[in-house]
Amino acid sequence: MENNGMGAVFSEFSNWIIPIVILVIITAGLFRKVKVYESFVEGAKEGFNVAIKIIPFLVAILCAIAVFRYSGAMEILTTLLSPITSLIGMPAETVPLALIRPLSGSGALGVMSELISVHGPDSFIGRLASTMMGSTETTFYVLAVYFGSVGIRRNRHAVAAGLLADAAGIITAVIICNLIF
Repeated sequence: MENNGMGAVFSEFSNWIIPIVILVIITAGLFRKVKVYESFVEGAKEGFNVAIKIIPFLVAILCAIAVFRYSGAMEILTTLLSPITSLIGMPAETVPLALIRPLSGSGALGVMSELISVHGPDSFIGRLASTMMGSTETTFYVLAVYFGSVGIRRNRHAVAAGLLADAAGIITAVIICNLIF
């Protein structure tokens, strides 16, 4: 372990935390006389069944995102929103990330990677994109996959709450990044 302070301690700790948690779970299971392996296999079976149930929802959301991006709707919406976003100090280049993030994590990661490769990781846009990714959620993806897999049909308030949280995350990311960077 390098001798450069708390960063080295946290780095070493992060290397060991997952194996320690797994060991604690196995030990607790054995202590409580739970058949650990059999319980793990049963959970894996349930997880596989859930994965099978959510595949149609995943395909639908990924197709919708592709249509949105390749139809030109993303560029039109970016152009329409950029005068508004510039009022809060949000560069127009980051608007597609803000629009795609509630739909798809992988799509948003692609947009963010493009922003970072074009503008650089230490640029304001690169830092803002990274902060926006960490401050928001894939709202529609979560609702489609998780609500769809358990059969919840009435999700009106969940959509509003999720989008409001995403908007708060984006606005806060812009404000904090403008203050710090």
